Amino acid sequence: MSKESSHKYYIELIDLNDVEGVEAQLRSLLDVRIESVSDLEKWLKDEKELTIKIAEALTGHQVDFYRNTEDGDIKSTFLHDQQVIQPLLMKYEAKLNEKLCKSPYLNQLDEKRYGLMRRVRESKVKLFREENIPLMVKEQELCTKYSEIMGGLTIEWEGEEKPLPFIKSKLDHLDREVREKAYLAIMATHRIIKPDIDAIMGELVQLRHQIALNAGFENYRDYMFEAKNREYNVQDCYDFHENVEKHIIPVWNRLAEVFKSKLGIDTYRPWDHTAKLLKNPPYSEVSTLMDGMSEMLGKTDPYFGERFEYMREHGLLDLEDRKGKGQGAFCTYFPASMDSFVFSNFSPSFDSLSALIHEMGHAMNGYLQFSEHGPMEEYQLRSEVAELYSFGMELLLLDKLDQFYPDKEDCNSFQREELRWAFSMLLKPLTGDIFQHWMYTNPNHTAKERDKKFFEISKRFGLNPVDTSGFEDEIGMDWVDTIHYILYPFYTIEYAIAMLGALQLFENYQKHPEQAVEFFKKGASADYNQSIAAIYEETGVSFDFSEPAVKRSGEFLEKVIQDIH
Repeated sequence: MSKESSHKYYIELIDLNDVEGVEAQLRSLLDVRIESVSDLEKWLKDEKELTIKIAEALTGHQVDFYRNTEDGDIKSTFLHDQQVIQPLLMKYEAKLNEKLCKSPYLNQLDEKRYGLMRRVRESKVKLFREENIPLMVKEQELCTKYSEIMGGLTIEWEGEEKPLPFIKSKLDHLDREVREKAYLAIMATHRIIKPDIDAIMGELVQLRHQIALNAGFENYRDYMFEAKNREYNVQDCYDFHENVEKHIIPVWNRLAEVFKSKLGIDTYRPWDHTAKLLKNPPYSEVSTLMDGMSEMLGKTDPYFGERFEYMREHGLLDLEDRKGKGQGAFCTYFPASMDSFVFSNFSPSFDSLSALIHEMGHAMNGYLQFSEHGPMEEYQLRSEVAELYSFGMELLLLDKLDQFYPDKEDCNSFQREELRWAFSMLLKPLTGDIFQHWMYTNPNHTAKERDKKFFEISKRFGLNPVDTSGFEDEIGMDWVDTIHYILYPFYTIEYAIAMLGALQLFENYQKHPEQAVEFFKKGASADYNQSIAAIYEETGVSFDFSEPAVKRSGEFLEKVIQDIH
């Protein structure tokens, strides 16, 4: 991918290579005299305009890097952003936050419009320590190193070098021997890269622990709860873990028996746990994937279909699997262009289709926000809200999967798998959440202890019904393939919380499809300065992960899966 082609999907309104120029614009904001509420509002508007220009360029360079981690020029630009621009921004962000928070006019701003922003920035002032800037730069360098390692992975398959996503797609295969072969190949690759990833994770844990200590916290977990401005606390998370273990895992194990029977196996092994009961992948060419996705989205709501076609025409989708491309899938936003961009690196498989639908939920959320409120700011993008619309989209499109599987039996199988995936999103994120709670409250753990703990937690939740004998080491090191633990610490429990909301939306959709879609659009375009609970309410659901809510969701999902035949 050439650097020129990158400019087709984002715009550079500021030259980040001109460091002095960038700093001069930031400094000019500090020099502004604020002598009234209207002055403060104008200052915030000017600050936002500059921030949006910088954010668009930074995001564009990051996307360029994930699209091609092996291009030297692209990597150089990305590293310049990390090593030069980000430290500069951290320094000036702290000064700008301090200027705002010391203004005598801050509390005279409209609470509805500026309340969330004020709370977030007051929290940032509380957390900022200048000595943490070099630590955070080093943190990003380690994350980049991880992305390079994972993006360059290939595995020999039937005499050919194939990218990792191709091998992962074989985990869906109906043939048990193929699944086992793919599983063993992936685990062997994990073992090769494990020492490097262990070193990265070990250093990250120590860096993050020091960042927390410098900011006056006992550990990085407590620091992150403050940094994320969470509207719930640590004990709420622990209660959620227990509620899921009590009410979801028994249902999960019952469903596992059903799927084991359908697979015709006596013992559920790690490679059986991934089987999708599907004869073929849903597509073979990316163009077919795009055609089908456009059709499904358009049937759900014309606006969804129109936005997808717009993204397709403007180079805002990168869905092919290839060597050198970053792992996984994500949706990001270009605030100056007011566009969504979807990235996905999967070979044709259940996961590739499911992931694209998920990311299109994020993309539609972004476009609805842009059309209603203009450019979004980082503090508004709370994960518990964002994931509600990605999971919601997966469930709203469930009844249109015949676009890819016209045969009724195949379509039913895909629907069951999508719902089983939904069920797993009440389990796997909690594995990650508990794992990170443990890692960062025990920062001096060894790599061996880390793997042992990950196996223990995995077995407690998603792998509960699986016979893992002989593969304890492989499962223990399987965390290396989850980018969240490296790049996005403490971003997992949000998935499970949002899935509970999405299931309520799906229940509404089963009764009143058009109304549920309108609720989706209303919530996705709601004022994001509100509380999470208020945004959920506008979507027609409750922000609730209490024991009764967890129990009810498990019972509902089990019934829906059993009713598909």
